[in-house]
Amino acid sequence: MIVAAALPLVAEYGAAVTTSRIARAAGIGEATIFRAFKDKDELLDACVAEAVGTGHVLRELASISLDEPLADRLAEAAEALRAHMERMGTVVGALYASGHRRGRGPGAGPQDGEDPPPDSRAQSVTALRNAVIELIEPDRAAFRLSPEKVAAAFLGLLFTRLQTPAAEADAPLTPEELIAVLLHGTLNAPGSA
Repeated sequence: MIVAAALPLVAEYGAAVTTSRIARAAGIGEATIFRAFKDKDELLDACVAEAVGTGHVLRELASISLDEPLADRLAEAAEALRAHMERMGTVVGALYASGHRRGRGPGAGPQDGEDPPPDSRAQSVTALRNAVIELIEPDRAAFRLSPEKVAAAFLGLLFTRLQTPAAEADAPLTPEELIAVLLHGTLNAPGSA
């Protein structure tokens, strides 16, 4: 509850957010924060762990109805993954910009300048890929490729889209364009090139 209340404030103020402000947002007394966390840095580390964790986005992906058309399922997945990446970037970026470099607690992020541990990164990517595979699986017979390869292509297109600055391209693909390319390619008609 404290971390959930703190996340939007950390995204806005970075490490400059006060525990008093967090307590007000959580509807608790400030002393309650220090019963749950030994200090503000530990609370900020918990915010980083929550922001980069995949639990929330995996729950969102699992809640997408398999009864919806495939394009709709993928559009919802694209939006959930975009929101996850944006939240992660906003929280981590705000803390970094405001000088927070700690992150040493259990489940906390890497040391300043380090990459996350390979196992945790690989586990997160695998969990996301498996969640997308589940969304694609009901339409397995419609694909030339396995659901595993389609999921990998979807995530590759999506993450490339999210990392493309608008100045480098006319504009990044919209989720609908990304899904159209994934499902139908870029030719007006198959075999027209």
